[in-house]
Amino acid sequence: MRQRAARDQKRLDSGAVTSPKDLENLQHEIASLARRQSDLEDVVLEVMERREAAQERATELTGRVESLQSKISDATARRDAAVEEIDNEIATVTKERAVIAGTIPADLLKLYDKLREQQGGVGAARLYQRRCDGCRQELAITELNEVRSAPADTVVRCENCRRILVRTPESGL
Repeated sequence: MRQRAARDQKRLDSGAVTSPKDLENLQHEIASLARRQSDLEDVVLEVMERREAAQERATELTGRVESLQSKISDATARRDAAVEEIDNEIATVTKERAVIAGTIPADLLKLYDKLREQQGGVGAARLYQRRCDGCRQELAITELNEVRSAPADTVVRCENCRRILVRTPESGL
């Protein structure tokens, strides 16, 4: 556009165009080209401003992504450490269980394992203040009397959930 305007201005200044009508058309074309060039420059400036804003936003977002990646890495490391700790605890408890299970009669252990499988992992529950900690139901007086009168080495079960009841001093007997 600039080249065309410069060429037209050169033609106008050179005097090669002698017709007044052609001169007037050439002046209008030069003015039109100047307006169009100004409009295009405004558009270019606006695009450059938008590009600069977009680059600033991209820089900001890149920083946020890096910050989040750092937090993710930190959380992943903490998770992995917790998983390792849990795995170690599982191994320790499994060993302890094996030792304790060796001291329990086989038929009682078989009953416990069967109940544990049926009851979602909990085969025995504490009897606490006349309430089964497995199903959270309070035992009826007749059930409490049966538990109270049963010998200490007798296996008693909750009438509601059928789990093995573990009697403690807080049982409320």
